[in-house]
Amino acid sequence: MSSKWPEKYVIGLTGNIATGKSVVRKMLEHLGAYGIDADALAHRAIARGAPGYQPVIDTFGKWILRPDGEIDRAKLGRLVFADAEAMAQLEDIVHPLVRQAIDLMIKRASQKVIVIEAIKLLEGELKNLVDTVWVTYAPPNVQLKRLVEKREMSAEDARQRIAAQGAQQEKTIRANVVIRNDGSFADTWKQVLSAWKQIQPDDQETTGPVVLKEGSRDTFSIARGRPKQSQAIADFITSASQGAKTVTIDDVMEAFGEKAFLLLMDGDQIKGLAAWQVENLVSRTTEFYLAADVNPEAAMQTLLPEIEKASRDLQCEASLLFLPPALKAHKAVLEKLGYRQTTSDSLGIQAWEDAARESQPPGTVMFFKQLRQDRILRPI
Repeated sequence: MSSKWPEKYVIGLTGNIATGKSVVRKMLEHLGAYGIDADALAHRAIARGAPGYQPVIDTFGKWILRPDGEIDRAKLGRLVFADAEAMAQLEDIVHPLVRQAIDLMIKRASQKVIVIEAIKLLEGELKNLVDTVWVTYAPPNVQLKRLVEKREMSAEDARQRIAAQGAQQEKTIRANVVIRNDGSFADTWKQVLSAWKQIQPDDQETTGPVVLKEGSRDTFSIARGRPKQSQAIADFITSASQGAKTVTIDDVMEAFGEKAFLLLMDGDQIKGLAAWQVENLVSRTTEFYLAADVNPEAAMQTLLPEIEKASRDLQCEASLLFLPPALKAHKAVLEKLGYRQTTSDSLGIQAWEDAARESQPPGTVMFFKQLRQDRILRPI
C-alpha cells in the first residue's frame, strides 16, 4: 500500500498522448477502482476563478485569454509544447494544486484501489507516491490517426504533440504493467483484466450484470452492465429506439471504454437503460432508453436515484441528464427528484458548463442537479 495513503492501493497510469489512458482508466473503474484524471484537474485549476487562473495570466500574459475571459487552452498548449521553459513554468503553477486535489479525493474515496491517470506521472512527484506504474502504448501512426480523427487536430499540431512527449520506450521500460492499446476493446479489456487479477485475485468478472438493487415481484431491480453483456445491451437499445439507432455488440464494447450502463431489470429482461459517465467530477447521463411497456415515471424514480448514488460515490459535484424530448412531459417527476431543466450557459460553474457543452447529444433536453456543495479546487 502507498505510504502516503496507507489504506489504499494506488495505480499510477500514464502513457503518451492518444495511447488510450482514459480507456484503461474507465476499464479499471468498471472493475471497482476509483479513477482520478489528473489532466482534467489541471484544466480545472486554471479555469476562471480557480486558484491557478491569475498566476497563469501573470506569467504568460492576457493574450492567452478568450473573449469570455477564460484561458484559451489551445493557445497556451501551442506555447508550452514548443517551449520547455514555458512548460516548466506552467507545471510549477498547476502541479501543486493538482496534487492537493488528488490527496483530498483519495482520502475521502471509499474504494480501496485508486487509479490516477496523469500524462506527466513519471516526470513529477506522483511517481513516488503510487504503488505501481501502468503505461499504455500505441504506435505513432495510431496516435496520429486518433488525434486527427477523434480530437480534430491538424496533422501538424498532432505531430508536434507526439514529438513533444519523447519516445514511448522511456515510459514502458519504467512500467510495472504495459497495456498495448492498438487493437479492439476486447483485446485491451483482456490485458486490463489480467493485470487487475494480480491486484485483486479473488475478483471474478461476472457473465451477467452486477445487481445493485434487488427488486421484488412488483418492482424492478437495478444492475450495472458488464462487457460480457454487450450483445443484450445492443439488442435492447436497437429495440427500445424502435430502430432509430441500430447498435452492434462492437459499438457497445467500444462504449464501455467511455461509459457505464445502469440497467432496469425485470427478472433477466432489460426494461430500461441509462448510459452515463463521470469526467471531471461531473456525472453525465447521455443515453436513456425504456421499453414500450414500462411506465416512464416509475422508471425514472427507480433509475435516477441509483445514478445519483453511484455518482456521489465517485465524488461528483453535479449530475447532468440529457433526455429525449418525449420524457420532457414528465418534468414534474424530475423536479420532484431535484432536477431542473436548463441550458449549458446558465449553470454558473465553468467546469459544469464545459461538461454540458462537451456531452449533450443533439436533440436532447438537459436537466441539472447539484450533488454536493463543496467543490474540488474551489476558488481561494
